[in-house]
Amino acid sequence: MAGHAFVLHLPRATARRDNARAVLADCGMDGEIWPAVDGHTLSSTDLAACVGAHMLAPAYPFGLSAGEIGRFLSHRQIWAEIVRRDLDFGLIFEGDAALTAAPYANALRLALANIDMLGLIQFQTRPHAGPATLVDTVGASVLSVPQQTGLRSTAQMLSWDAADHLLHLTESFDRPVDTFLQSHWHTGLRPAAIHPSGISDIADTLDGSTIQGGTRGVLAKLHREWARYRYRRGVARASRHSGAPVQGGLA
Repeated sequence: MAGHAFVLHLPRATARRDNARAVLADCGMDGEIWPAVDGHTLSSTDLAACVGAHMLAPAYPFGLSAGEIGRFLSHRQIWAEIVRRDLDFGLIFEGDAALTAAPYANALRLALANIDMLGLIQFQTRPHAGPATLVDTVGASVLSVPQQTGLRSTAQMLSWDAADHLLHLTESFDRPVDTFLQSHWHTGLRPAAIHPSGISDIADTLDGSTIQGGTRGVLAKLHREWARYRYRRGVARASRHSGAPVQGGLA
């Protein structure tokens, strides 16, 4: 199979440059460092052109930051590149990923053996909670399809079909990319997950997140937590009733 690795790197995040190079060197595939879209450099017109409101249920209760929009656009660029190059699959790493050799090697074997069938496989940084369908194991690494997809898009493998499908669904979007991928009742594509995957998120040991920022008062924080709670309940409900196939790619 023809595959390629893409390591997202925001050019202004100089503290992360060496880490991006290390991930590329250790990922076990041919690949490249892909310059991430810097949402903070986009005009208000460009930002508005990307974002819709309440496009799918449950409605996402928060506005998107410039960083979250840039991150989504970065993933879309790579989906488009997978399609343009006619790759069988692409493996996407975010700039705050780190690899641990032995579990990562097991996870890569699992992903390569099953990507044609599953379409989208997340290398998860933490175990999922709740029901899941077991697909395969290598060593201690387990590949399964959770009923409720976990968040985080630190590392994931997509087939050509999945990249093409997601690209057409996201000419505009209303939530962060990992939250969108979680919405398999809408996309018809239920992500699989590997854990332990050998992938960890080390944003806090680099220079902190390049996405979030700002401070909020107590009332604003309470309102946000209540909105998050209601949204998560909606996600759990939609996940239970999703028509996306548990194994077998796109609905």
